[in-house]
Amino acid sequence: MSTYDVAIIGSGPGGYVAAIRCAQLGMKTAIIEKYNTLGGTCLNVGCIPSKALLDSSHHYEDAIKHFEEHGIEIPGEVKINFKKMIERKASVVEQTTKGIDFLMNKNKIDVFTGMGSFKDATHIEIKGEKTQTIEAKNTIIATGSKPSSLPFIKVDKERVITSTEALSLSEIPKHMIVIGGGVIGLELGQVYRRLGAEVSVVEYMDRIIPTMDGAQSKELMKVMKKQGVKFFLSHKVSAVDRKGTKVTVKATDKKGEEVSFEGDYCLVSVGRRAYTDGLNLDKAGVKANERGQIAVNDHLQTNVSNIYAIGDVIRGAMLAHKAEEEGVMAAEILAGQKPHIDYNLIPGVVYTWPEVASVGKTEEQLKEAGVSFKSGQFPMRALGRSRASGDTDGFVKILSDAGTDEILGVHMVGARVADLISEAVTAMEFRASAEDLARMSHAHPTYAEAVKEAALAATENRPLHI
Repeated sequence: MSTYDVAIIGSGPGGYVAAIRCAQLGMKTAIIEKYNTLGGTCLNVGCIPSKALLDSSHHYEDAIKHFEEHGIEIPGEVKINFKKMIERKASVVEQTTKGIDFLMNKNKIDVFTGMGSFKDATHIEIKGEKTQTIEAKNTIIATGSKPSSLPFIKVDKERVITSTEALSLSEIPKHMIVIGGGVIGLELGQVYRRLGAEVSVVEYMDRIIPTMDGAQSKELMKVMKKQGVKFFLSHKVSAVDRKGTKVTVKATDKKGEEVSFEGDYCLVSVGRRAYTDGLNLDKAGVKANERGQIAVNDHLQTNVSNIYAIGDVIRGAMLAHKAEEEGVMAAEILAGQKPHIDYNLIPGVVYTWPEVASVGKTEEQLKEAGVSFKSGQFPMRALGRSRASGDTDGFVKILSDAGTDEILGVHMVGARVADLISEAVTAMEFRASAEDLARMSHAHPTYAEAVKEAALAATENRPLHI
């Protein structure tokens, strides 16, 4: 029987990064993955393939809507080769997962393919082509999450689908009904809207992306409406029925009246749930709640001292980069170090176009907590760079403490804000004030100038370009 200092169950961003860091710190490391490719949901059926389709569909939309205004004329009709688009997405996924294989080999990490489950707190059974057992002094559970559904919805994976199936359709839908106005529903809804599908988003809450700042919700919905996406807020879905190629979704609107939607596909994107099925946690003595989430302390340690858990299986936002940070933290704790994660500074991003990005507290959270704050906002349309590229939608909003001027939250909508948000994370990590950002030189012309201008607006309400 092989013995390891640490075994990681699950090879998503949290798991494979934890394995690399453990190996870097001199531990004999094993990683266990039930699927044939490493990378978990993110690399195989999540972050990476969805961004590939978002980029491909964005190119197509630019070609049919925006090239002409740039003086680019394309003779004949611009056509979609959807099969090739899906093949390119698969190629990107394959390249990325092979990169993880390379990293495992480079760091001398043993990879086991099969379903891992606990026999006890130090032994893991792996059922693959053959069944084998390994011994691990320590284990990190990193098994991620699966798409959630509603109890009355039968996801048939053909017409009533989750994000996994939406990434590999064989045709462009005529009318896709999206249940859920969160990140996944909006990103995939925008992909298919660009490609010509009618898209209707049915959301239970009174706004889309409800966990982000209210100003972002309003701005993104305004822009996506212009793009042709239809929104039905404060609608409680009550039934989803399929007959042949027709899917009917019934819901109750805010007036209490029943409404129905008919389409050829229904994307169920109502969140994700922790995936701990089949781990036999009870045999190791690890406790999980009724939703499958594993309880951990501030050191990511479960109630069993040698077993840790990270990523989507524990509390907090289900984000790949959050899982990565926790993977590094768990590895360093095992090595006797004292790492720390500030969960308030984990950024959130929606990869629609325009992009949406946030870090820190929202205006609603500050008001609820009774914190006195200043707000500065600057529109992207006032930037020379935005006008040059034609990306004039959106804004940067900075919230700072009314007394100390420390930055408490930064919320952005616009071109490339998924990258811009890192400036805000850096500033907040070092507890910068809005004035600190306002006095830093930002290259011209860039989208980042909106950050400086919003900081000027938050400091003394003195932006330079509006």
